[in-house]
Amino acid sequence: MTSFLDPLISFVSVHAWLAYLTLFLAALLEAVPVVGSVIPGSTIILALSALVPGGELKLQWVLLAAAIGAVLGDGSAYWLGHRQQREILNAWPLSNYPRVVQESESFFHRFGTWAVFFARFVPPIRAFVPVTAGALDMAPAKFYAINIPAILVWAPAHVLPGVLAVSALHEYAGLHHHDHVGKHIWILTVVATAVVGGFGVWLYHRRQNGIAATAKPRA
Repeated sequence: MTSFLDPLISFVSVHAWLAYLTLFLAALLEAVPVVGSVIPGSTIILALSALVPGGELKLQWVLLAAAIGAVLGDGSAYWLGHRQQREILNAWPLSNYPRVVQESESFFHRFGTWAVFFARFVPPIRAFVPVTAGALDMAPAKFYAINIPAILVWAPAHVLPGVLAVSALHEYAGLHHHDHVGKHIWILTVVATAVVGGFGVWLYHRRQNGIAATAKPRA
């Protein structure tokens, strides 16, 4: 795996703009209904943050790319819902995910306007709450008053852990930046955690669906 990561890190150091574009698209697509539930945006952002301490990427541009992508993604989903109202929640492709749509509605009704803030940190609800907020006729000013501060917290929360972790490995564990060992450790840890977490969520939903199917009364 490290033999794969070394050329990747070298490529990013030469073509940093592609990394910033990837960060932007990861944050944007993660906010798109349905698409956001399968795009590992958070994993990509967390992994690429490891390239900040060594200078391959600049912290301010990483934060800006992630934040702008999230604002545009959430805003697009919100306006789509605001324009079509509740009809969009029952239309394709959202009609194929009735359980997640129901969960996002329940989440919104439970927390009110603060659901827009909290949803930024809760996948896969994150990909459905903005469109639900629009569909339920949340005022634009109220949406952005909650959404933008949430993103300003969300972006550093996804970027800084990698920056601090890799910096700490280099500073206190005696690892050198040019060896990329700290970057390898962080990236592999993030990917492994995402895979295990994704498998756990899949297993949980499969078990819940099995319980629901068993609980249905027979005709």
